[in-house]
Order: sequence, then C-alpha cells, then structure tokens
Amino acid sequence: MSGHSKWNNIKRKKEKTDGARAKVFTKIGREISVAVRDGGPNPASNSKLADLIAKAKRMSVPNDNIQRIIKKAEGGDKTEFEAITYEGYGPGGVAVMVETLTDNRNRTAADLRHYFDKNGGNLGAMGCVAFLFSQKGVIDISLEDKDADEAMMDALDAGAEDFDAGEEAAEITTDPENYSAVVKAMEEKGYEILSDDLAMVPMTTTRLTDPDQLKAMGKLLDALEDNDDVQNVWHSLENEEDLPE
Repeated sequence: MSGHSKWNNIKRKKEKTDGARAKVFTKIGREISVAVRDGGPNPASNSKLADLIAKAKRMSVPNDNIQRIIKKAEGGDKTEFEAITYEGYGPGGVAVMVETLTDNRNRTAADLRHYFDKNGGNLGAMGCVAFLFSQKGVIDISLEDKDADEAMMDALDAGAEDFDAGEEAAEITTDPENYSAVVKAMEEKGYEILSDDLAMVPMTTTRLTDPDQLKAMGKLLDALEDNDDVQNVWHSLENEEDLPE
C-alpha cells in the first residue's frame, strides 16, 4: 500500500475513534477490568495493566475514570468477561477477525452472525482465516513537524521491524514482544502516538473494486465496531481508503 493510502487509513481510524469516544471508554474499560482480575490492580507489577492505562490516557480517558474501573474490578465486580475471537469472510472474500470481550457468548455470536449475513459475508468456524494473519505491534505516529527519515531511525533503534511513512503520519510495525518498549521509546522522543495496538496483520490482502461490495464492507465494519462486545476488528481489505464515508 502506498504511503498516501496508509495515511488515509490512519486518518479514517483516528476520526472513527474521535467520533465514538464513549464507546472507546467502554471498550478499554473492559480490557482494564480483565487485566486487573488476571494480574492485580498494581500497574508496577502488572505490565498488561500498565500498558492499558498508558493507552487509555493517550485516548483521553480521564484518570478518574481509569481509577474507578480499577477499583470496581478490584472490589469484586461479578461481571465475567470472556475473550472470544470470531472469524469469517466479508464481501468479496475479505478475511475478517473480530476480537470480543463478552459476558454472553450466545448474544455476541448471534449479533455477529447477523452483521455478516446482512452485509454479504459469512461468519465461519474458528481457524478459518486466522492462518492468513500474524500478530504484530502496530503504532501510528504523527509526522507533523518531524523528519520522516529521523523518525524511521528512532523507530528502528527502538526495536521496530518496519516503518511506513505517509504524508502526515507513519505506521511502525514491531514484534509483539517489542511493542510496549517501542511505544515508550517513541513517546520519550516526543512523537505523538495517534494509535497503538497489538494487531492481527494480514499476510495477503484483497482489493475490492465493486462499489456495492465496498459499501457493504463499510457497513459490516461499522456494525462490528459499534458493538460494545467487540474490542478489535482486523481485516484483509487492501484499499480501506476507498470505503464510502
């Protein structure tokens, strides 16, 4: 994908996040709750929680909200969230992986099946598309007032695998093990982190050219991302920038 397309994808993702702030709070709140139950409420000894707190702050979640979530989870909140990854194909054979945290797997599965069926796709069995993806740390940084070549060297020095610069932003790819260290290093060097995540990155991509398929794919992604049980949606669509607004 060209740098220009890459920036369009980053911008679209950021605009979606900015436009759905309440849902962002809900989703990361669930992740923090699970991290507290799994590893305790102290970020000094719970690296997963420390990463999530830093991520929440970058997404402008107020500190009071973060502490409230931690105390609620620590205090024995009875809501049990289960992590389930669903897999399927969207319009035109685009591979889709959906990571969820749910307290009702039957409800979540029914919702997701409906979204896929309604928009020209189908929800498949576990493993039907996972082999098409590999897990990577993906970090989007702003290049405003920054030199792209210098940013690339800083990223590679911090342990990044790859660096793809666009017009106003760049995407850094890391091994999962180096992800947190690279985020921290880039922040310390003064780079604005637009988004960061452990992502399922497609090893091959599918380009859609049919306007109806692109429209249906956009509707499918919107429906999935609007569902409170859905934490992340990964897909193999090559030309995400062509999705209708």
